Amino acid sequence: MVVGAFPIAKLLYLGVRQISKPLANRIKAGALRSEFFRTYVCLPPAQFYHWVEMRAKMRIMGFRGAAIKPLNEDAAADLGAELLGEGIIFLVGGGCMVLEYSRQAANSRRKEEETEARLRAMEVEIARLGLQTDELDARARAAERQQMAAK
Repeated sequence: MVVGAFPIAKLLYLGVRQISKPLANRIKAGALRSEFFRTYVCLPPAQFYHWVEMRAKMRIMGFRGAAIKPLNEDAAADLGAELLGEGIIFLVGGGCMVLEYSRQAANSRRKEEETEARLRAMEVEIARLGLQTDELDARARAAERQQMAAK
């Protein structure tokens, strides 16, 4: 069994993703305690999310023009904090994916450049050997001519 290089970058990404969950929970708790975050960060997205969700449910059930009542402040704050936490986890996971993609792209680009460099070196060597072959061929013909002239 062949063992490859230890994927330290993937291990670090996994660690960051694991840390993001408790971090998101702390941010959620802080957002619920802070009046500013509660009012301006948690409530508007929660009310919008509730409105979109209820609108979709009402349309599915066939109630087209029904009015949607907003959530009470506590429920909206909880939902907003939950959305904030999930958004943070999603952003961290997405960031890890982008970093892994860029790392893989850089590795493949480096391998491609190495392959192209080896190909260029081989082409130069082939050209040099071609010239050397032509030179040796010319010498052989010249020696053959001298041999024929000497007879």
